[in-house]
Amino acid sequence: MTLDVAAVRAAYPALADGYAYLDGAAGTQVPGSVIDAISAAYRSGLGNTGGAFPASLRSDIVTAECRRAIADLTGGVAEGVILGPNMTTLTYRLAGTLARAWGSGDEVVVSRLDHDANIRPWVQAAARAGAAVRWAEVELPAGELPVEQYYSLLSERTVLVAVTAASNVLGTRPSVAEITARARAVGALSYVDGVHATPHGPTDMAALGADFYATSAYKWSGPHVGAVVADPGLLESLHPDKLEPAPGTVPDRFERGTPPFADFAGVTAAVEHLASLDPSAAGTRRERVLASMAAAQDHEQALFKVMLDGLGAMGKVTLYGKAHHRTATAFFTVAGRTPADVAAHCAGRKVNVWDGDNYAWEVTGMLGIRDAGSAVRAGLVHYNDRSDVDRLLAAVAEIAE
Repeated sequence: MTLDVAAVRAAYPALADGYAYLDGAAGTQVPGSVIDAISAAYRSGLGNTGGAFPASLRSDIVTAECRRAIADLTGGVAEGVILGPNMTTLTYRLAGTLARAWGSGDEVVVSRLDHDANIRPWVQAAARAGAAVRWAEVELPAGELPVEQYYSLLSERTVLVAVTAASNVLGTRPSVAEITARARAVGALSYVDGVHATPHGPTDMAALGADFYATSAYKWSGPHVGAVVADPGLLESLHPDKLEPAPGTVPDRFERGTPPFADFAGVTAAVEHLASLDPSAAGTRRERVLASMAAAQDHEQALFKVMLDGLGAMGKVTLYGKAHHRTATAFFTVAGRTPADVAAHCAGRKVNVWDGDNYAWEVTGMLGIRDAGSAVRAGLVHYNDRSDVDRLLAAVAEIAE
């Protein structure tokens, strides 16, 4: 199915401001249906959970619906969806919980391809527990994460493997299923960061072999809500710190404080929006999500080829990352210009891009660009069109003269 991008764009009020939004890797805009869902939740009246009155019951309902929606998006089960403010907070929470069982002689494996939110919580938790950290290295200049290294990195001492499903700067999609299969073979758990991957195609955490799959709704047209999805049975074996009167059930015991119930309604609306991208898709919401996200991926990749070809033809532009499987994310520098200069010039042409390391601390260090401002990031999502790409290319060509 070919995505009707004009119809998709019409659903996003923010896109009417005349800017080319190529900053989606740091957070997407939201469709009107998400805005309306959040507003309607507030207008209907909400209360904290556990009450006998209707406003409280409505909060229970929107929370349950949010869990079901995220399960449909990721291929998990609603009873295993932990909700929180963002992926970083939840990852720190899980790292602290899992590390209680670690000690001297145990090993944690992280990768230099990852966003720091899937590195530092594990490194710090391992240090407190006395466990060792082993690093999976990135193959440069391609930006690949060779799966072969995991056969020597992992052993019977490995307790956890943290790996990204897609690099948030290079776009690289590692062979996650092979990595997690190796982890299972040695009895280790796998924590997969799906924050950057989820917006760019169908997600099946079971096929990826993820024991934990992390995602953030604001990267796929929802509000600022994070989630980690796991098997409820696995969560039952874990006991995080919590307040004494707080629920002791799964997944509630992993969720601290009063949550943003209205935003949960927005998350559900965002998943419904994603499921509607392919109007011809039929079946369950899960089936419609898979079909729609496949259509979105095809659309992004077609535009991405135009973007890469255009940037690659500019003599002063250096592109980073050439992985065979990657999301529609370009990371580049312009000779003689700082990344901040390029981003500011693009902003002046009403083109939104990011500059800097984008929390990809390790890989930008390996590339040798971090201390010089790293690079410019331009990312495509399902609501971008050819005019967005053309405007980026024109803006970069101007500053690259």
